[in-house]
Amino acid sequence: MKYDFDTLTDRRGTESVKWDEFSPEALPMWVADMDFKVAPAIREALQRRLDHGIFGYELVPQDYFDAVSSWFSRRHGWEGIRRENVIPTTGVIPAYSACIKAFTSPGDKVIVQTPCYNAFFPAIRNNRCEESVNALIYRDGQYSIDFNDLERKAADPRATVLLLCNPQNPAGRVWKREELLRIAEICLRNGVFVISDEIHCELTYPGHDYTPYGTLPEEYVLRSATCCSPTKAFNIAGIQIANIIAKDPDVVRKIDRAINDNECCDVNVFGVAALKAAYNESVEWLDELRAYLFDNYLMLKDFLSRELPAVSCLPLEGTYLVWLDCSSYRRKGEPAEGFSERLNAHLRDRAGLVLSCGTIYGAAGEGFQRMNIACPRERLVEGLRRLKNGLEGYKNALP
Repeated sequence: MKYDFDTLTDRRGTESVKWDEFSPEALPMWVADMDFKVAPAIREALQRRLDHGIFGYELVPQDYFDAVSSWFSRRHGWEGIRRENVIPTTGVIPAYSACIKAFTSPGDKVIVQTPCYNAFFPAIRNNRCEESVNALIYRDGQYSIDFNDLERKAADPRATVLLLCNPQNPAGRVWKREELLRIAEICLRNGVFVISDEIHCELTYPGHDYTPYGTLPEEYVLRSATCCSPTKAFNIAGIQIANIIAKDPDVVRKIDRAINDNECCDVNVFGVAALKAAYNESVEWLDELRAYLFDNYLMLKDFLSRELPAVSCLPLEGTYLVWLDCSSYRRKGEPAEGFSERLNAHLRDRAGLVLSCGTIYGAAGEGFQRMNIACPRERLVEGLRRLKNGLEGYKNALP
């Protein structure tokens, strides 16, 4: 490999949310940022911007929009993105929150497909809307969409928005084009606007190609907005840069109004430089990263099959977040409700392993833990050792 993903970098003491919220002995494998240094081209672009020495308010230049358009065209076959289709903002969470504001009224329902990204829930509540849960079907260790239930939820006159996650976090599904088409048809027929969070779109693995919602037929795309960012794939979440892409001019105007209402319309001066360097100069780094992450996943699968066969590891089609079904470790007589929280606390406090508790992604996450494997392999080995010790200790402990 040309790029180094094996070096262990000490992130403690850097005000890292991932590393500095827990004791020095803890190994954090929870929040979705990676323990890899960013691509050299990004570091060089940031250094050039830093060397200028003045960091005033930033105009978003034409070559920024060109970088977005070119990237999605050559990488994902999404043609025709123009400057007037793109609204830059500070992050994907503010992006979809503004979209919810633009296409709902207080008391409306927003459809979510649980288990889903936990930040969806406060965004819905903060816009004074109500969650409408279209739970995914979990069967034989895989997830699929309950289209019959989606039909019912979309038919509710109060349902005005579907908040989609493509690829899906935390389940790791990469939705197929035919699945997206069926979602789109149901939503269009029922007057439900689709907001697609596609922040993990670059992180897919062999046999699972990301389909941008914006590449569906025009009648569906006109009733949608896509929220995307290079921050997850290129490990620059702290720089705060994202885009909302919409084709219909009226949709763009409504979202732009909501972005301004939410006061998140000014972007970070370093975000512009980082995005251009990511999309224009860092494709080789990204491809090597994806290969490294997939090898981490294969290593984790092999470890579980040998050492923890009772843990069901869901197929990782996209993201670097492994969804682990640990329900078989629930002790005899132990209530199902609250199991994930108790196990998560045990892993953290007794085994020194910090994972994301399944139930923060909705009630459908009961029994699960989410594990971030975007780290050097040596660190993953230690995390798996702690996982084994923690699970076995929990199983054998007195209730």
